[in-house]
Amino acid sequence: MTDEAEPARSAQTGWGADDLLGQALSRENLLRAWKRVKANKGSAGVDGRTVPQTGEYLKSAWPEIRQRLLDGNYMPGPVRRVGIPKPGGGTRELGIPTVVDRLIQQALLQVLQPLIDATFSEHSYGFRPGRSAHGAVLEAQQHVQAGHRVVVDVDLEKFFDRVNHDILMDRLAKRIADKRVLRLIRRYLQAGMLAHGVHSERLEGTPQGGPLSPLLANVLLDGVDRELERRGHKFVRYADDCNVYVSSRKAGERVLQALRVCYARLALKVNESKTAVAEVWGRKFLGYCFWAYKDEVKRAVATQALEKMRERIRQLTRRTRGRSLEQIAEDLRGYVPGWKAYFRLTQTPTVMRELDEWLRHRLRAVQLRQWRRGTTMFRELRRLGASVDLAARIAGNARRWWRNSALGLNRVMPVAYFNRLGVPRFS
Repeated sequence: MTDEAEPARSAQTGWGADDLLGQALSRENLLRAWKRVKANKGSAGVDGRTVPQTGEYLKSAWPEIRQRLLDGNYMPGPVRRVGIPKPGGGTRELGIPTVVDRLIQQALLQVLQPLIDATFSEHSYGFRPGRSAHGAVLEAQQHVQAGHRVVVDVDLEKFFDRVNHDILMDRLAKRIADKRVLRLIRRYLQAGMLAHGVHSERLEGTPQGGPLSPLLANVLLDGVDRELERRGHKFVRYADDCNVYVSSRKAGERVLQALRVCYARLALKVNESKTAVAEVWGRKFLGYCFWAYKDEVKRAVATQALEKMRERIRQLTRRTRGRSLEQIAEDLRGYVPGWKAYFRLTQTPTVMRELDEWLRHRLRAVQLRQWRRGTTMFRELRRLGASVDLAARIAGNARRWWRNSALGLNRVMPVAYFNRLGVPRFS
């Protein structure tokens, strides 16, 4: 979308609470929304248009689309259903709107979020400006440190697929005065879904994949937050992940029963198989877990998150991939820094150092596998500064690559060797 494709600035100098649609469709707001859509990239919707193709399309089509929005006649296209694997098995259904609808939703979000976000609980952290998963983890740690060592860990069954449209719209109507915006949001909720050429209606749910979905989820769940606050509970919520911290299992069971009632009022169901009242030690929250050191509560990477990361590293460093160490280092630079940034709150330096050692061990095994045994390996080891005896022992060793990589090879390929290759570090 270029400047030429944007509608002209409205002559109206101020916007009332009943003209949120006018704010959303203002030239300045649309330009910001288009920049965000382009930055997010993403695939095409059911119309098959990519982001660049949509930009070209809007040069001529936008005036008519804008008028239909203002007249209340615009009908969103169906979303394209995509299934992505979940870490624990199964698939998560995403609904990908067309780029045009992503633009309109983003424009609405930019107007609605400042208005609505201020009404949310301070214990809600998911998909909110200036808030993050790190803030949620830190608050959870504070509750545990204060002595609330039992957690009510609630999991909702297919939350985004089960959102009741009427209940959600009722809560939105209490925050939004512009009837045109409410009507447009309902149409987005009811937009059908297309999968494998088959179109289906959607009677409930807000598909993950649209810019508005996280805000709508927070609107719906804010009522539960307020009930927990009214009862004086210590809790943290990130999107549909809610942990309540109490002092005993008996208190936790009472809280869980009350939460079942609260969620039932919203037509939501607790996933009993994944919900638990348990001591915090060993439970995971947003990839983190807590452990006790003397009188302090410390943060660590949850076992499940560690194993998921290790499996990804194994994939990137498979000895049969046929990639050089330089290429593998480049692949690792695309993964490890992001993982490390998310888990930067961890307070287990020994674990991170062990991960560094494990990664270097794998890379040494990769190098040995590529050199094979015999004269090539001997020559390369000597070139790296190994003594004749050490190079001969490694080259002539009949053990497998993983075990052979520990046979004095750390002296030939030390930490500095991998630093020069640009291999990222965990510690």
